Amino acid sequence: MAELANCPNCGKLYVKNSVRDVCEDCYREEEAAFERVFQFLRKRENRAATIETIVEKNNVPEKLVFKWVRSGRLLIAHFPNLAYPCDRCGKLIQSGKLCEECAKTIAKDLERFEKEKKRQEEIRKKTYHIK
Repeated sequence: MAELANCPNCGKLYVKNSVRDVCEDCYREEEAAFERVFQFLRKRENRAATIETIVEKNNVPEKLVFKWVRSGRLLIAHFPNLAYPCDRCGKLIQSGKLCEECAKTIAKDLERFEKEKKRQEEIRKKTYHIK
């Protein structure tokens, strides 16, 4: 369902929906920037460009390039040096939301939490209550 929101780029009021997360004017600017970047990357000599090179040569914000890679508009299969930051630590990754290390850490933390929860439950079962 659509709702009113302020554009995160310019602050204008717009109708937010599942397709766009910015106002119409900012969306047009993003699309023009995407077209510039895509044309840049289509050239054979630029296919292995890094995020820093793309930002520098095309005058686009780094967060926009990350957004396009994360959403799949710029495919890593075609442009192997593209990546985006892990949601937890910021390390550059090419798929998912978390890097391998963060995913392992979270899995270990969950495992420890579950063990502690079971231990507390066992203690609670063995405890006698006097009325």
